Amino acid sequence: MVRDGRTDGAGGARHGTHALRVLARAGMASPTSPRRALRGLADVRTWGPLVGALRHITRTRPADVGLVDELGEVTYGELDRASDLLAVALRDRGFDDRHTVAVCCRDHRWLVLSLLACGKLGVHVVLVNTGFAAPELADVVEREQVAALIADGEFAPLVAGARLRVPCFAAWPAAAATGTTTLKDLLAEAEQSPEEPVIPRPRRPAGVVLLTSGTTGRPKGARRQVRSALSAAEFLDRIPLRAGEPTFIASPLFHAIGYSQLTVAFGLGSTVVVRSRFDAARLATAVREHGCRAVVLVPTMLRRLLDLDPEFLRANLSGLRAVIVSGSVLAPELARATAQRLGDVLYNLYGSTEAAVAAVATPAELRRAPGTAGRSPHGCAVRLYDGANRRITRSDVLGRIFAGGTLTSAGYTTGAGRPQIGGLVDTGDLGHFDESGLLFVDGRADDMIISGGENVFPAEVENVIATHQAVKDVAVLGISDPEFGQRLHAFVVPIPGAALHPLEIVDFVRQRLARHKVPRQVDLVRAVPRSATGKVQRTALPAG
Repeated sequence: MVRDGRTDGAGGARHGTHALRVLARAGMASPTSPRRALRGLADVRTWGPLVGALRHITRTRPADVGLVDELGEVTYGELDRASDLLAVALRDRGFDDRHTVAVCCRDHRWLVLSLLACGKLGVHVVLVNTGFAAPELADVVEREQVAALIADGEFAPLVAGARLRVPCFAAWPAAAATGTTTLKDLLAEAEQSPEEPVIPRPRRPAGVVLLTSGTTGRPKGARRQVRSALSAAEFLDRIPLRAGEPTFIASPLFHAIGYSQLTVAFGLGSTVVVRSRFDAARLATAVREHGCRAVVLVPTMLRRLLDLDPEFLRANLSGLRAVIVSGSVLAPELARATAQRLGDVLYNLYGSTEAAVAAVATPAELRRAPGTAGRSPHGCAVRLYDGANRRITRSDVLGRIFAGGTLTSAGYTTGAGRPQIGGLVDTGDLGHFDESGLLFVDGRADDMIISGGENVFPAEVENVIATHQAVKDVAVLGISDPEFGQRLHAFVVPIPGAALHPLEIVDFVRQRLARHKVPRQVDLVRAVPRSATGKVQRTALPAG
């Protein structure tokens, strides 16, 4: 049974033809203007995907709004002009395509301008998680050989604690630390020049280093270097984004899904709406105000969105065609609730920092099998292998998930990399296919425990507990046990005001799962520690 749509050898030409059809359907490439389309493809090869998309849309529709943040609207032409000036200012300070710059910012125009300016110079960018501690920031700056840091002013204590020996620039001017040069200062200096900024083509397109979540160790850098606009077809093949339709990106732009969707939206010439901090009610209001047809978020954000008043949601989100979730596993209960509240608009994108796009579940697939990761887009692949690296082709057989496509990272910036088989990278997840070929992610390989000789995935138990009417959030951890080897410890966040007893959760699971999957300890807690992308930070949970 074939489980992927990957093509090799002679199939590459067919894939290219299919990708062009996908881009034409989305409005990213016009079949009636082949010269314009070819020029757009050339821009991406020369400048990289983000700058290439900006140059293409600026030639055709510079007055269109490219970005909306708390400071207001910015047109594509204004983004192009401001990033030119910022690039000149950075170049005048000695930065060029030999350097790497780290960016630690929330979602706003200054982060986007930093990406664009560095891209125009051929400067590599490391996107830093805004939730990092000082030792993590210092480790990334040293390991990636960062020549400068751009950070929001609010992170001044973090920067000071990291004791960096590189120049630092404040991105968000209103919050800049006293005495720190801001990006606004750099723009003002460049604007004083009587000559128009001229940015020569870089020797090679800049790359972006995306950092792994680091939930079980120090984050690792995976370089993403896109040389073909056809790669956007991996996102558009199974998700109906269309040119010119505004998109609200709530996922952090420093994460793979946020950055990729920013790039895709620019390629579509769509307005990107962002906010520096997530607020469900403000997101819903902004969707209506700006006519957004798509929203990109992580599952925990979606859950908070569904907690809002149903009438308020209908009034503000009725125009959505696509709600795209990624970053952590989508619980079946959340998929069902979304369909009930918002209709058939949910798309579950499964991937990783290393593998990029692996699979996408459509609303119809999620209706039939809530929680599924779906199928691979054309040109991508997902395959399962056993412990002896033998491919698994039968349904309902657990295996290691390997995935890949044109956006797959070549490895970590340290020179190491995850195991690969046939050009596909190990995602670190375990999963299975059902009879119809739909992929299900059962859990992280590192999370699976053996209790009483039986394999148990904490995620399966979490999904069951999440359906309890008094539960707001849950995390399940495997810990050592002298009798069973390992046992399950559940951390449950009750809905405010709910009367919930730990034994009620134990009985709830016992009625629905096998005995070896029943938690032997349940703690009621105020919150579950999660990363910015919604992944449970299991190392932050007390073990014992």
